[in-house]
Amino acid sequence: MPSSEHLSELLDPAGTVLLTIECQQGVVGQDSALPELAKEARSSGVLARVARLVDAAHESGVQVVHAVAERRPDGRGANRNARLFRAAERLPVQQLTGTTAVRVAPPIVVAEEDFVVRRLHGLSPIAGTDVDPLLRNLGCRTLVVTGVSANIAVPNAVFDAVNRGYTVVVPADAIAGVPAEYTPAMIRNTLALVATITTTDEVLACLKGPRR
Repeated sequence: MPSSEHLSELLDPAGTVLLTIECQQGVVGQDSALPELAKEARSSGVLARVARLVDAAHESGVQVVHAVAERRPDGRGANRNARLFRAAERLPVQQLTGTTAVRVAPPIVVAEEDFVVRRLHGLSPIAGTDVDPLLRNLGCRTLVVTGVSANIAVPNAVFDAVNRGYTVVVPADAIAGVPAEYTPAMIRNTLALVATITTTDEVLACLKGPRR
């Protein structure tokens, strides 16, 4: 874990953006297309911790970006080149544009100043979306990555952010995947090599603490 001084420097509000990934009702909500993942995100407290981080970001002036995955009702433009995409087409809950499924899930609050970035294709919340240009225009240097899933979208976001020159901070208890034991193993063996791993409480302490 980083020292509090180092983490505080990384999380200077002027250069920090908080990214929530696929924290949408059709993924982590009560009527999820992926009930196992939704159960893990909720019962582990991950969704509640993401909400706490979003609230603290709003209070401290840290920009929040919500990355949402969706598809058109006709499926045009969506990938079909992997088993995951083809399986998603058959799920009983579809992440269709304009439906409840693609709204950010409670208890996360979306403020007027937040950005909600929607993607219609691919696996990454960053590659091929508006996230990277927005981060650059916002003067982002440190990206705090939260949400789901630790299996696919979260590591994609971390790698893409690092490849684009951002410093990435991952509160390990604010991301979820399935099975539950996979997430800490992935963090320890993969994300820890490229990102600063911390906890929700440590990030909250930096955002709420006095700035030097």
